[in-house]
Amino acid sequence: MTMGQLDDRVAVVTGGADGIGYGICRRFAAEGAKLLVTDIDGEAAERVAGELGNEFGADARTMRVDVADKDEVTAMVDAAVDHWGRLDVLINNAWGGGELSRVEIKTDQLMNDAMHVGLYGPLWAMQAAFRPMRDQRYGRIVNLCSLNGVNAHMGTLEYNCAKEALRTLSRTAAREWAPYGIVVNVICPGAKTASARRVEQMMPDLIRNAEAANPMGRMGDPEGDIAPVALFLSIEDAQYLTGNTLYVDGGSHINGASWVPDLPETE
Repeated sequence: MTMGQLDDRVAVVTGGADGIGYGICRRFAAEGAKLLVTDIDGEAAERVAGELGNEFGADARTMRVDVADKDEVTAMVDAAVDHWGRLDVLINNAWGGGELSRVEIKTDQLMNDAMHVGLYGPLWAMQAAFRPMRDQRYGRIVNLCSLNGVNAHMGTLEYNCAKEALRTLSRTAAREWAPYGIVVNVICPGAKTASARRVEQMMPDLIRNAEAANPMGRMGDPEGDIAPVALFLSIEDAQYLTGNTLYVDGGSHINGASWVPDLPETE
């Protein structure tokens, strides 16, 4: 029997029912991971777990989790540790959406919601994961961020701010937790996610232009292009790599991704 790269490892994936989270769940299941698939859509998470069990024979459980709720996030990590006795990999992927609009009309509520989902949720998960990872002297944390924040793309202030704050959190945790065998890294992906599909429906030319400007001429596939990098960052071979941002985007970051939505100016 072929050994998988994540055999006997326990992984928690947030936002695992769609997009990049779903692609990561499938790749991790194929590599033998025990998976807690979490999503705010609990029924979708259940379907994914069933698929992973049927297709890969994976030991996959589910939990409905709103990552903006600290108690639910803490309970998520506790559930994995209680069931399997350890936690090896944490993938912070969940995002709650936003809106394409100019800086001057972003509301406090929108910004607050984004920070809770994009920054505080991952922070709470990392804080809960720290003790079991520290005690076993092994931990892999992968946080999904975005070129939107790195390049300061127009129209997505709340997303940009949350994701850049998460990158700072990641680097700080990487520095503080390195002595315990816990590595923390960031992926900035370029992929056809649920959010990208929503934008494509509203502004198809925006996505077409972004794909045309990509050196590889396309946006990435969550399972085929992004998940393999998340896998590498989650295995033993990544033991000396921490605090880094990997741009898994077909080269879009080299000259800056094309992203100029038509945003009406305020009067």
